[in-house]
Amino acid sequence: MAVTRNALGRGLGALLPGSSGVGVSEGAPEFGVPANPNHSFELPVASIDANPEQPRRHFDPGLIAELASSIRRHGILQPVVVRRAGERFELVVGERRWRAAKEAGLEKIPAVVADIASGDLLEIAIVENVQRRDLNPIELGHAYRALAETGATQEDIGERVGLDRSSIANHMRLLELPREIQADLEEGRLSMGHAKALLQVSNPERRRHLRNRIVEGRLSVRESERLARDSGGPTRRSKSAAEAPPVSDTNLASLATTLEKHLQTRVRIHGDPKQGRIEIQYFAAEDLKRLTRLLLEGV
Repeated sequence: MAVTRNALGRGLGALLPGSSGVGVSEGAPEFGVPANPNHSFELPVASIDANPEQPRRHFDPGLIAELASSIRRHGILQPVVVRRAGERFELVVGERRWRAAKEAGLEKIPAVVADIASGDLLEIAIVENVQRRDLNPIELGHAYRALAETGATQEDIGERVGLDRSSIANHMRLLELPREIQADLEEGRLSMGHAKALLQVSNPERRRHLRNRIVEGRLSVRESERLARDSGGPTRRSKSAAEAPPVSDTNLASLATTLEKHLQTRVRIHGDPKQGRIEIQYFAAEDLKRLTRLLLEGV
């Protein structure tokens, strides 16, 4: 039985031994896997591969070494969750424990084998990391975008991971920031609040200057927001050079909304039903590739 969306909605408890929301594979004689879901069993560490949908992009070597030291002394107190992948197994939950077990030199690791569909791997990995607060804001932004690329709306994603739509949107907007500022978020030099203030400033030079002031002066989020407002937010333009406002025609406005849902990005239509232009925004090279694939489908 595969994990269902409802099981995911209940959180990680649906994945652990004894829960009713996940099926446990029948025993595999070569590893002595029991059929009873209330018990974990031991699998060879070498028979397990990493989760290809793992949203966590960086595993701190120092923290892995600390965990490995603890495992040598106390063992592994909580089993990892895996699924079958041909003749091998694929991690679903517990990659840090698995990495640390390898570093500690363990030959076997306690595990629960769950029947989980490939399409649910990313979602489960996100739920696990969100509940453990293990992902930085940029990792979350990429993870939510990956879910959006499967056709999920921001509302859908929020329901699946237990967050409101605005939180999902705010994390995805972080990918609009240049790579160097994203690195600040990944490494803890800037907080989510600081990043939201920087997003108010569209001029690259002003944004970079404000970033430097925040980091060097260790400014609070409130101070950063004030400076962002003082920077004028989006680059000021003369009235003659200003962009034409989006259309007020209700049919075109409805079309723009439909396009936004399909493309999962901002879409603006300027003009009228007879003449105008459509603006489709992208925020990174990979985002442009994604949109290009969508636009060229069937061509």
